[in-house]
Amino acid sequence: MTSPLSRITLPLESSLHALFARIQARPWAMLLESGSAEHPDSRFHILSADPLATLQTRGEWTWVDEPGISWRSEADPLALVQELQIRCLGPLQETPDPLPFTGGALGLFGYDLGRRFESLPQQANADLRLADMAVGIYDWAWVIDRHSRLAHLVVRGDEAALARRLAWWQALPEAATEREFTLTGRWEANMSAEGYRQRFEQVQAYLRAGDCYQINLTQRFQAPYQGSEWQAYCELSRHNQAPFSAFLRLPDACLLSLSPERFLALEGHQVQTKPIKGTRPRGADAHTDAAQAAALAASPKDRAENLMIVDLLRNDIGRVCIPGSVRVPELFAIESFPAVHHLVSTVTGTLTDRCSATDLLRACFPGGSITGAPKIRAMQIIEELEPQRRSAYCGSIGYLSQHGRMDTNICIRTLIAEAGSLYVWAGGGLVADSEVEAEYAETFHKLDKILPVLEA
Repeated sequence: MTSPLSRITLPLESSLHALFARIQARPWAMLLESGSAEHPDSRFHILSADPLATLQTRGEWTWVDEPGISWRSEADPLALVQELQIRCLGPLQETPDPLPFTGGALGLFGYDLGRRFESLPQQANADLRLADMAVGIYDWAWVIDRHSRLAHLVVRGDEAALARRLAWWQALPEAATEREFTLTGRWEANMSAEGYRQRFEQVQAYLRAGDCYQINLTQRFQAPYQGSEWQAYCELSRHNQAPFSAFLRLPDACLLSLSPERFLALEGHQVQTKPIKGTRPRGADAHTDAAQAAALAASPKDRAENLMIVDLLRNDIGRVCIPGSVRVPELFAIESFPAVHHLVSTVTGTLTDRCSATDLLRACFPGGSITGAPKIRAMQIIEELEPQRRSAYCGSIGYLSQHGRMDTNICIRTLIAEAGSLYVWAGGGLVADSEVEAEYAETFHKLDKILPVLEA
């Protein structure tokens, strides 16, 4: 039997960040923030902590912690998520609800989780402790509607459970003053400009040989830090205003995501993915800014690159969607963010009755916009050329709600804070007519509102 859903709606009397600050230090505290008031997908924020149960996947094993019992399994991690969600909260039911999340699974599906679904070599250095998948099963959440400025407390349980959760919340102490965030050293890249050039040439050789049509090449930046990761996230959020932002406090690390990109959304049986491929820096004034956007919209190279990924994603979601239902309602739209303009397309489809949200996630994972095409060969080349594994980067953060909805981002513009160091990646899709200087510069354009913000 599905747990009953109880809720109470209150006016939002403080900022979202002030609300989450009360629980940000608690175990498995998670915030999904719709950071852009102008973006059509930016309406609801979701925050919670202290899940009923957790799953952490590392390599072939998933460790599960439930009330009173811990165990591990070699089973498919996404199947375990669905199994645990049903065991803790009851069967998933596609019930209409204006809120996006009514309890369920929430967390990280890292890029390297893809090794459980596809055969990949193991060449890059796995130097971070963060799990490949870290997901909690939550029976409560605050869902904030930024349009109405109403805060909805949803609880999987009866009215008494709702009253207990509200009393618990009201008894929480105000957020404690934390040690001020600061970088204690400079950002360092994991490859020099010459190292990037050499890898660029290797990519071009693969493209000429016909191995791939496009390969995403990334460099990683690292800097030591001390102080509050939450404080750093708040400052980054203020500067980036990204529609698929997130802050996750996990056992081994914190994730600070300022992602502009949706990976997969599912409502009822309707699937949507919105790949980003094509980038230009913002201009210094209105005239040059408009010129940059126009140049991106008209660029044959960027349009061709975007179209390759659209075709890849059409094939991916077509594996689990009703034949003939996959559509591309929007192609080559310009979306603008504080640091860059992006070329964005929209792909939709209708999920078959026999498939679930986790089946959709598995069929498309990881997102093709950050691998290249064909996907598996591109991932093999990425493993060969990039010095370290991507960990959370280019994976996905999101939720699978008890009432059948799912929404996930692509973990770009995402930092990992682990063991006193920050890690952040940036890259781009390389095609046959890419120019090394422009592609190398693009990796820095994408971090214009991250690296300097934290240095300041």
